[in-house]
Amino acid sequence: MDNTPYRREAADETPKMQQQQENPKQPFTQTSLFWVLTGVAIVVVVVGLWLLLKTSADSRRQAEEALKAKEEAELALEQQALQFEYESLNREFDEFESQRMQITNDSLKLALEEKYNTARMEVERLQRELKDTKNKSAAEIAKLKSEIDTLRALLKHYVEEIDRLNKENQALREENAQIKDQNQQLQSQVSSTAERNRQLSQDMERASKLNVNGLGLQPLNKKGKTEKNVKKAKQFAVNFTVLKNVSASVGEKTFYIRITTPSADLLGGSGNFSFEGGSVPYTAKRTIEYGGDDVPVTIYYDCANNTLSGGAYTVEVFTDGYRVGKTTVNLK
Repeated sequence: MDNTPYRREAADETPKMQQQQENPKQPFTQTSLFWVLTGVAIVVVVVGLWLLLKTSADSRRQAEEALKAKEEAELALEQQALQFEYESLNREFDEFESQRMQITNDSLKLALEEKYNTARMEVERLQRELKDTKNKSAAEIAKLKSEIDTLRALLKHYVEEIDRLNKENQALREENAQIKDQNQQLQSQVSSTAERNRQLSQDMERASKLNVNGLGLQPLNKKGKTEKNVKKAKQFAVNFTVLKNVSASVGEKTFYIRITTPSADLLGGSGNFSFEGGSVPYTAKRTIEYGGDDVPVTIYYDCANNTLSGGAYTVEVFTDGYRVGKTTVNLK
C-alpha cells in the first residue's frame, strides 16, 4: 500500500505545528487583554463611583454636622442672650420694688406681683430644662423667648401702672398740700377769729362785770350803833355801792362776802360758792335786784359768838363768779 500522499500531507502539516509550537499563546493574549482592560476599567469606574459616593456622603455628613453644630451654637448664644435679658428684666423689676411701696391699692399691687412672679417662675423652669438638655431645639428656645416677651410686657405694664399711680399720688399730694395750705389759712383765720372773739368776750365780760365802790367794814353794838371797840361788837356791817353798768345783765344778783380776822381766820362759814372752778366758803351773802343803776348794799354778819381782837380785818365781795371788791380795815 502506497502511503506517499499521507506522508505528503503530514509533511505539509509539520510546519503548521511547528509554527503553533513556536507561538502557542498568541491567540490567548489578544482576547484576554481586552477583557482584562475592560475589567480594570469597570473596577476603576466602580471604585471611582464608590469613592465619589463615599466622598459625597462624607461631605453631606460633615455639612450636616457642621450645620447642626452651627444651629446648636446659635441656639446656645440665643439662650445666653435670653438669659442676660431675663436677668436685666429682673434687675429692672427689683429697681421698681421700692416704688411699689408707694402703691396704696393692695389688690392691684398683689395682682401685678402675682402675674409677674408666675411668668418669672415659668421662665426659670424653661431655663433649667434647657440647661439639662444637651441638644436644644428651636421650639424650646422660641418658647423661652415667648415667655420672656410676656415677662417684658408684664414689666412694662407694671412700670406703667407704677408711673400712673405715682402721678396720681403726686397729684393727690399736690392737692393735699394745697388743701393743707388752705386749711392752715383757715385755721389761722379761725384762730384769729377765735382770738378776736375771746378778746371780745373778755371785753364784754369786763364790760359786764359789776364794780363796787366805797367798800367798808363797820362794827355795831347790840343797838345797831357804831362800836369803837371791836371786842364789844355784836355785828359787822359791810357797806358798798354797786356802780351803774349798762352792759351788765339786770335782775337778781347775789353778793357773797368774806371777812378774815387779823389771825387769818374766816368768820362765819355759812356755806360755799363757786369761784374759778373751786368751792369757796363765805361769811354772809345777800341777793338784790339790780336794774343797771347805782345800788347801795349793806350785808350784816352776827359776830356775837366770836372772840374778836383788834387788828387788820380783810373784806372781800364776790358776785357772778368775780371778786368785785377787796379792802382792809384796821379795827381797835
